[in-house]
Amino acid sequence: MPFCEVAKHQASLYDGVDAASPSRSNNNNGIKIFYRTHGHGTTKVLLIIGFAGTNDSWGPQIKALTGKERSNDDDGMRGVDQSDDNGEDGYGGSGVQVCAFDNRGMGRSSVPTKNSEYSTKIMAKDAIALMDHLGWRKAHVFGHSMGAMIACKLAAMVPDRVLSLALLNVTGGGFECLPKLDRQTISVAIRFLKAKTPEQRAAVDLDTHYTKEYLDEYVGSSTRRAILYQEYVKGISSTGMQSSYGFDGQVNACWTHKMTRTETELIRSAGFLVSVIHGRHDIIAPIYYARRLAEKLQPVARMVDLHGGHLVSHERTKEVNQVLHELINATETKMSPHDWSNFPRKSSRWSGRGTLLGKNNICSTFCAVEKLHLSISSVFGLFMLMFEYIRRAIRSLQPARVGPSLA
Repeated sequence: MPFCEVAKHQASLYDGVDAASPSRSNNNNGIKIFYRTHGHGTTKVLLIIGFAGTNDSWGPQIKALTGKERSNDDDGMRGVDQSDDNGEDGYGGSGVQVCAFDNRGMGRSSVPTKNSEYSTKIMAKDAIALMDHLGWRKAHVFGHSMGAMIACKLAAMVPDRVLSLALLNVTGGGFECLPKLDRQTISVAIRFLKAKTPEQRAAVDLDTHYTKEYLDEYVGSSTRRAILYQEYVKGISSTGMQSSYGFDGQVNACWTHKMTRTETELIRSAGFLVSVIHGRHDIIAPIYYARRLAEKLQPVARMVDLHGGHLVSHERTKEVNQVLHELINATETKMSPHDWSNFPRKSSRWSGRGTLLGKNNICSTFCAVEKLHLSISSVFGLFMLMFEYIRRAIRSLQPARVGPSLA
């Protein structure tokens, strides 16, 4: 099976750092990252999955980008750089090679036992080590949810190695990871903490990943919910239950994630294009934070909001794949950032000064109210999660952590 030994490829990330420094800790000693490559060609795409997800969560995107469902490992092909191969399969004539992997703490990758061994920066270094292992100098980097947070860190750390950046259902970490306040999300949060079996976890995952409208649609004689439920149970059972170490560690990575102004500026000024793709009805990562990040990344970012939930890459597969193809196309044709962005240019002035001032005041008021609502919702949501966790601890029940295969 293909594994990347992280420590073998990370010396360059610590150039100039003293060997005894805490930043050169044992976070990577013995860490192995499980990965799979798909397709072959000159265009490289690195896919970073989110919380409790595995590499096969990117199935719909892998098939669209490479034209293949089987991995190179299954076909008996090596996963290292095959840029000399000019195969016609996949996207763009010259072909695409995709790499998807399991983050530390999930799937077949190593599971460190300390929370300090998990952060989006540490996990970004895992991804960079994997690129080195594959012999990839540059790649398009696409991330989903927590994977998008990791992708942001990677892009800020090595902007010269990023061809383009796609952030699906991204959030800013910390309290921004908490769902908004309403009866549905509180119920989902409690069910998530109580889930002890693949069947229970599958049921709650469906409600967090998709919109109710999508799940209630009929496909033949069955609803999509019934069909996906069976697939989820099978997937969760096959990948196994996520350990408490992996669960707590990845939660720690999400909670401690933060993009500084300097890091955001590094991405904004690096010269590559960015797509921020989000489901309008995402109850896990409110779209407000994704839109705010896209605004901070102007003029290089394009905001794409679709009718979908947190797993918009599965619910709106065709639209998401089209956006990713457009991003690769725009990069290869060297489209200018101003032509790429769909945000209004900030430099333009209205002749009607009073009208502009009024619109800005309305926008500022609306944003302030939305931020206040989200903040209150997040605090209350955190309180409910803490209350449930404490209640279960008092009962001396050890929660079972279940890792879904679909994200």
